[in-house]
Amino acid sequence: MITIYHNPRCSKSRQSIAFMEQEGVAYKIIKYLDADLTETDVKALLLKLNYQPIQLVRTKDSLWKDSFEQNTFNDDDIIKAMVLNPQLIERPIVVNGSKAIIARPTEKISEIL
Repeated sequence: MITIYHNPRCSKSRQSIAFMEQEGVAYKIIKYLDADLTETDVKALLLKLNYQPIQLVRTKDSLWKDSFEQNTFNDDDIIKAMVLNPQLIERPIVVNGSKAIIARPTEKISEIL
């Protein structure tokens, strides 16, 4: 089953759900802002995405710019920042088994179906 790490306030995230419904694909939603993701969870997503931690950060977000951008962080520090501030995590993340993508644009979901 497909898993969507979803933020209901994000239009791209809502579009990914609409895409799944249009395609008739079963999915489950994880509202990651409320899910209390752990460092292990974030590391697992990074592995499935084949990303370095900074690639999963919303670096244009004001929280990142105001609180983190000016500092030098190692990968573990970036992961901890995402766990403590999940709004920093790029979205939507769509997972199918051992693979994941950031569904921007939404059509990228087709790559892992």
